[in-house]
Amino acid sequence: MANGADRDDVLARLYPEVAAGGFTRYDGFVEFYNRVNALLAEDSVVLDFGAGRGAWQYEMAGFHRHLRAIHERVGRVVGVDVDPVVEDNPSLAEARLIEPGAPIPYDDATFDLAVADYVLEHVSAEDAPSVSAELLRVLKPGGWLAARTPNKWGVIGVGARAVPNTLHTRVLRRLQPERLAEDVFPVRYAMNTRGDLARLFPEPHRLLVYGHNSEPRYFGSSVPAWRAAQLVDRLTPPRWASTLMVFVQKSG
Repeated sequence: MANGADRDDVLARLYPEVAAGGFTRYDGFVEFYNRVNALLAEDSVVLDFGAGRGAWQYEMAGFHRHLRAIHERVGRVVGVDVDPVVEDNPSLAEARLIEPGAPIPYDDATFDLAVADYVLEHVSAEDAPSVSAELLRVLKPGGWLAARTPNKWGVIGVGARAVPNTLHTRVLRRLQPERLAEDVFPVRYAMNTRGDLARLFPEPHRLLVYGHNSEPRYFGSSVPAWRAAQLVDRLTPPRWASTLMVFVQKSG
């Protein structure tokens, strides 16, 4: 059965540059959080939307953990989630439990930045308009929403939608056996195309979206599966990249 060490061995074999700093040139986490950190200031107030239990604090080390530990570099980070595990997230100055699609329990124009890392894909179609409106409401004018989410039309998005949500945990357990069940959630894909995002975050707000293909960690420790995924990535047009990097600046 595959484990994290097996995946690290595959990573080092296929991406030897990982020996210099612990990340590959395709690392989507580094790509995303480098840009997030570039939007921060020492006095920034940050909303971690869908903060969860803060699994990164237990599963990451080195440069990745440094990039993600934004609470160590800003004025304040608070978090909201529909799962009560958020109340045990030690990186947050404050945690609030919310219902899906419910108002975010903070005043207008509270935050300089909101981060939603692999969260938007879990928002239902009926909740998507209220979620986008609430995220914009709590941002300060000129503030940013930074989101990383699967592309509905990318390989991962198509594959995930081909698997019923009742089987999703079972499939992930086979591909990523070290992943805890509490870190697996149903996928909806109502905010996961450029068209959806343009509709939900319309002008005069500034919407920036680009595709990204990371190394295929999703495929466990199978070298043939990784090589096949690499080939698919090379042949895939950028518009169909597996991940969307989404940055929305609230109009001032």
